[in-house]
Amino acid sequence: MLIGLISDTHIPDRANKIPDNVLSSFKDVDLIIHAGDLTTMDVIDELESIAPVMAVQGNMDRVAGLKLPKARVINAEGLRIGVAHGEVYPRADTQQLLYLAKQLDVNILVSGHSHQPKIEQVEDVLLLNPGSPVVPRLADRTVMLLEINDKNVDVEIVKIGAPVCSALDFTQYPRD
Repeated sequence: MLIGLISDTHIPDRANKIPDNVLSSFKDVDLIIHAGDLTTMDVIDELESIAPVMAVQGNMDRVAGLKLPKARVINAEGLRIGVAHGEVYPRADTQQLLYLAKQLDVNILVSGHSHQPKIEQVEDVLLLNPGSPVVPRLADRTVMLLEINDKNVDVEIVKIGAPVCSALDFTQYPRD
């Protein structure tokens, strides 16, 4: 099973659209997991043109009024995959994410929030953060591909490339 992992798209507040490189990177996936901060349900609609989408609520989704679950768990090829936005403090704290994975009783936890890609094995849990394809923090623009076959797991960080045009086009505002 091939799964596309994405988080922190922030559309339309920080980008106009999902980058085309994301869509082409996900062309062969069986499922897409979005780990929150979509900020519009249009993101799910666009991604569903490629594959079924499972999404959770991020902190900015609550602000936007999106009705998504805070966490979800799916079974894939004999493994339990948990998805949560990962609003832990300090941001991206491995120990807090491990506690969350233990609460969900999962083998793999997919989270977002930090806007930085991460692949880390902690105890018996694989922690994954696909980063952000539009607004990374001190990192490249990224998504991930997760392949699971007979409980064997392969994860690839996919660099998306140049930024997409921001939804905030400063030319539309008067300048002093």
